Amino acid sequence: MNRIRFRVGAHPICWVGEDVKEHGEHTTFEQIVDDMRRLGLSGTEVGRKYPTDADVLKRELNRRGLELVSQWKSVLFTDPSRRREELESYRKHAEFLAGFGAKVISTCEIGGSPQFDPRLAGQGGGVRRLDAEGWRHLADWLNEAGRIAKSLGLTLAYHHHGGTVVERPEEIDRLMELTDPAYVGLLYDTGHAVYGGADPLEVLRKHRDRVVYVHLKDVRMPVLEKARDDGADFLECIRRGVFTLPGSGDLDFRPIVAELIASGYDGWVMLEGEQDPALYPPYEFAERALLHLNRIVAGLGRQGEPREEIIGNRKGQ
Repeated sequence: MNRIRFRVGAHPICWVGEDVKEHGEHTTFEQIVDDMRRLGLSGTEVGRKYPTDADVLKRELNRRGLELVSQWKSVLFTDPSRRREELESYRKHAEFLAGFGAKVISTCEIGGSPQFDPRLAGQGGGVRRLDAEGWRHLADWLNEAGRIAKSLGLTLAYHHHGGTVVERPEEIDRLMELTDPAYVGLLYDTGHAVYGGADPLEVLRKHRDRVVYVHLKDVRMPVLEKARDDGADFLECIRRGVFTLPGSGDLDFRPIVAELIASGYDGWVMLEGEQDPALYPPYEFAERALLHLNRIVAGLGRQGEPREEIIGNRKGQ
């Protein structure tokens, strides 16, 4: 089996909700990054509690030995009237990340999403699926944004995401078919794959050559199934505790980790657990996730050459 080439970090969404604002309302930036340091992690994304001043953020991350890996960028590329402002906003975001040495820019189309599209605020209902023209606009502008990112040393990592126009397996497939692999990569997210109705391992195997960034998120399947029966939307699913960190839900991460190792994936793998920190203590669940992943790696090693621990501290092992 190949050596492990990827690095592991954590998204601050394990501590503070990005979409459900009441989750982690009183959690501080310092608590998040101090926990990451204690866990032995080396990478983070930007969250809503992080300093907005780039110099301050660099100083605080450097103090803790943390790298800035990426930051979410919402886009409205399906709206032709917004082309100039959307691409200019994208450039500024990419410039900010490039200043930290980041290599990927997490990107997601929010047009047509009743939870995220500001033009649909309060309207409710399901996601407004794309027609042929919408797909053309999205693909063309993603390619253009990918060129901007590439010019700054970044790769556009498209985040298939629950409650958006690219969440189902056939939508992931179509986006990959319509976009240029030279400019558009895939942010592979295990939890969102399941939420969208896909087999996460199948998505990884099908689009491995496009995967440039990974989020590992677990799912409590009974909670998701009940939420679906009740017609709950994406944000309500978060509030109900559909998502959690690896090792605390029902997904089998062993074949996923094995596939990442065997394929030589050499980017970042970020732990995610989008849940209420008041009910699910972030440090405890993140530590459990690290132990779970390290045990998976140790188990894979027993089939061949011994494997080293890949991430985090050794507490509890």
